[in-house]
Amino acid sequence: MRLGTLVLTLCPVVIIFDERPHPMPFPLRRLSIVLAVLFVAGPAGAQPTDLTPERFSFDPDLAYDSSIPAPEDALGYEMGTQFTLHADAVDYLRTLAGASDRVRMGTYGETYEDRTLPYLVVTSAQNQGRLDQLKRNSRRLSDPASLSASARDRLLQNQPVFVSYSYNIHGNEPASTEAALQVAYRLAAARDDRTRALLQDAVVIMYPTVNPDGRDRYVYWARSMQRAQVATEPADIVHDEPWPQGRTNHYWFDLNRDWVWNVHPEMEGLTGVYQEFMPQVHADYHEQGYNDHYFTMPGTTPRNPILPDRYVAWADTFGRANIEAFDQNQVAYFTREAFDFFYPSYGSSYPSVMGGIGMLTEQAGIGAGRAVENNDGYTLTFRQRVHDHYATSLATIEASVQNRRALLEYDLNAHSQASNTIETAAYVFPDDRGTGYLYDVLDMLRHHGVEVARTTEATRLDNALDYRTGERADRRVEAGAYVVPTDQPRHLFVNTLLQRQVAFQDSVMYDMSTWSAPLAYNLEAYSTRESVGAETEVVETAPTPDSGVTNPDARYAFVVEWNQRHAPRALSALWEAGYRVRAAHEPFSTGPRSFGAGSLVVLLGRNPDHDDPAADMRRIASEAGVEIVGLDTGRMAEGPDLGSADNAPVKPPEVGMLVDQPFSTYTSGQIWYLFDQETELPITRIRTSNLEESATGEGRYARYGKASLDALDVLILPGGYGLDAVFDSTRVDALREWVRDGGTLVGTEESARFLTADGSGLTGVEALPDTTDSPIGPYTSYAARDDSSGLDYVPGAALTGRLDATHPLTYGIGDAVYTLKYGVSGLEPSPDLQTAGHYARDTEELLVSGYASQANLQQMAGKSFAGTVAMGDGRVVFLVDNTQCQSGVEINHVAASGLKKGATNIFLISRPWRHGHYLYAHSDLPVHLSALPGTARRSGPAAE
Repeated sequence: MRLGTLVLTLCPVVIIFDERPHPMPFPLRRLSIVLAVLFVAGPAGAQPTDLTPERFSFDPDLAYDSSIPAPEDALGYEMGTQFTLHADAVDYLRTLAGASDRVRMGTYGETYEDRTLPYLVVTSAQNQGRLDQLKRNSRRLSDPASLSASARDRLLQNQPVFVSYSYNIHGNEPASTEAALQVAYRLAAARDDRTRALLQDAVVIMYPTVNPDGRDRYVYWARSMQRAQVATEPADIVHDEPWPQGRTNHYWFDLNRDWVWNVHPEMEGLTGVYQEFMPQVHADYHEQGYNDHYFTMPGTTPRNPILPDRYVAWADTFGRANIEAFDQNQVAYFTREAFDFFYPSYGSSYPSVMGGIGMLTEQAGIGAGRAVENNDGYTLTFRQRVHDHYATSLATIEASVQNRRALLEYDLNAHSQASNTIETAAYVFPDDRGTGYLYDVLDMLRHHGVEVARTTEATRLDNALDYRTGERADRRVEAGAYVVPTDQPRHLFVNTLLQRQVAFQDSVMYDMSTWSAPLAYNLEAYSTRESVGAETEVVETAPTPDSGVTNPDARYAFVVEWNQRHAPRALSALWEAGYRVRAAHEPFSTGPRSFGAGSLVVLLGRNPDHDDPAADMRRIASEAGVEIVGLDTGRMAEGPDLGSADNAPVKPPEVGMLVDQPFSTYTSGQIWYLFDQETELPITRIRTSNLEESATGEGRYARYGKASLDALDVLILPGGYGLDAVFDSTRVDALREWVRDGGTLVGTEESARFLTADGSGLTGVEALPDTTDSPIGPYTSYAARDDSSGLDYVPGAALTGRLDATHPLTYGIGDAVYTLKYGVSGLEPSPDLQTAGHYARDTEELLVSGYASQANLQQMAGKSFAGTVAMGDGRVVFLVDNTQCQSGVEINHVAASGLKKGATNIFLISRPWRHGHYLYAHSDLPVHLSALPGTARRSGPAAE
């Protein structure tokens, strides 16, 4: 060794540094020094992470049928060492069904990304042979009035218990799909007597991956970030999933809030299969933050007060079965401290209002990758997450079989009138003839097995509760009204969904404090304590709105009344077909027929290039589901003539929406869905980092996703916190200039606050303080602070909103809506803010349903929740509340320029809350959803 050479011996690496001149390039010498430092500083004797600890094995001592492949044999890796792609999981399940006479596989649809939605039925071969009869028997249990005493006794004696599971409804909570594969294999292949006995007395229905699109979004990303040396450090990128994450489906919706509303194919298909089986027990599988422990039943308050008294005891029974398995394996868990079951559209609460025992499990694991070191230094592996869900799945079947007869009796009793504790005899809905959302509600109710009738004669409702006023009075209802009686098997579901107000014990809620469907869909509705005294007929199929063309050979114009459910879709179709369209800003009438403000007018003389307008109108009316009226003259009996300047052109706008951090995934997804599916109008989704203030010389849209403000007519800001990270003072100035030049800027929820004087200073509009006087005093105890803060928060309540019916934002709605409210927010009315909607001024009528403190009601009373501010040739639109979760105020299309007195030409139609929800999202900060659009920018004189 030469003089001046330093040797560092670091097992297993030897690094030599020569202090004399050396031909090694300087960067390489520097790298050697860095490596040396790393080895010196690093832990000695570090061991690779064991991804398959023996402690979390899957019953290896059992005998299994060798002809049936185990998951690791088919997939090429042991469960818990890799994330399984959905297609591979489906292939394995199909193989399993082909190899075992205990397993039957079915499908209930496809996702938006064309992934199969599979389900398994696992039971004994004997039960498989009579499965159709067993399904009929299970449905008969949910209709006890149709059973004779002897038939009832036979069912209780012989019917297996039906147990179902929904796995992986949140895509980035992946462990439960792997657990489902392992559970299915155990039940299909195990040859022990206990497994055979379980399958003789139980029929197990499994939904292995409820959200395949979200799951694969997560799995592809997680696999692409994996290291050869497993990353257990929380700071590694594999534990930091990027926006929009895999939790949600294709349209970034949380499917665990869609069990009732069935907006998306995943849940419409699943609940359809659920209605076929009507299980007595259902468990919904989830994961939470990796520093948490396993949650099992029972949960916390509030609970749905109309559920049978025995529900809580049953939840505890199943929780204790899980706990027994955990105690044996020394798994950390907790109960009763979190997760209420008040909101009925979870996978844990929907089964309960369907007369079964619905339950939640929450494994620690979101963001954990294949392994992570949590905050107490414990390494949580993916294998453990899979194993723990495997253990609770089997424990639930065991407990169900042990209590088979008692669970069947609970099912019978829950569907009997003896358990109906609500005084209401019927809910009554006058026919809105498809202009609103009544038919959507009826379709939803019938999908869930609810009996609906229709009156064939006029009748009087005695002392009926009016949902709009909250007062009781006698009410005459015309023939054709729809009636939902509570004297029916689905009374738990009916009363939970249709009551104006559900009682609750606790204002600290995981989600929302009201979900009343008549309020959510902005319906005229009544409830009565007496049976409806009129002849009725059973509604066999949900009605559909009238559609078609009246007077298709019209000589002068075609008109689309704006208050129709799908009028915005018709507008998009007219634009797509190349028609020039105008919109009326005043009501008008031909004499026999009246049309409201916002109605669309197609003047044939301004559309001479179309060879067969009648055929086009028939097609558009049919595809959009609207009625189009042909007129032979433009002279109106009342109101402006069709050629009036008050009927301004509406042109297809270029609409952009910012996405990515800091905007809400859910809000963004709702807006995207609204445009893409409901209105069928293109919307450009622009990453916050890619928005440029001016054109770059590369056309309207630059390469690599760059987008210019100059290319847009409308820019939508979804709900989100911390917008100052996106818009510094320079960008705010650029926004202001773009608006002055004719752009329309739309801010929703928290983004609306950012556009006020208190936020970015873009406008002079003043926002309400976002808090009231806190109930937390200087000596409030540590334990009482959560409850005290809950009293100060508005957890999704329905408030009365008053509308300016002459404002373009409110066309087609009327003068009142129910608005869904989270927190305390609003705008101070002022002459500069053209208020389109404000909260009722009287606090006595402000709260319709749900919880809000008197202090919060007083602060919000009379404040604005929707309005516009003119700025040069453009405008800023404020939508403080969630328009997609708000009845009556969904902006469902964006219209054009050249409006009288600079009015904002954004048309709205009523839309239910069903498209969104409030979401706690495993954090300390509640977030919630929204959706909307804007209006088109002026590009020149008012001309076609």
